[in-house]
Amino acid sequence: MNENICQQIEDSAHFRELVEKRQRFATILSLIMLVIYVGFILLIAFAPGWLGTPLHAGTTVTRGIPIGIGVIVISFVLTGVYVLRANGEFDRLNKAVLREVKVS
Repeated sequence: MNENICQQIEDSAHFRELVEKRQRFATILSLIMLVIYVGFILLIAFAPGWLGTPLHAGTTVTRGIPIGIGVIVISFVLTGVYVLRANGEFDRLNKAVLREVKVS
């Protein structure tokens, strides 16, 4: 019986759509985060003087601090974007797959 259910799920158009959309979206978000993180690491490696420059005279806060915090914040934002889409479109497609399997 489990093989039959698995086959029904794999044959479902909604399941294929879910897998394709989720994979594409996760890849895009991963690439965005990778570019941001690698860019930050490259700045650290090749422009440490620029990153170490204070934001303005009389402060100890350098350019690198807000940029580093920005990398962390962007990772949380991208996670939130994924969760919003997962709780919306991806859950809708998942429920459609479950309805198809239960009906059959």
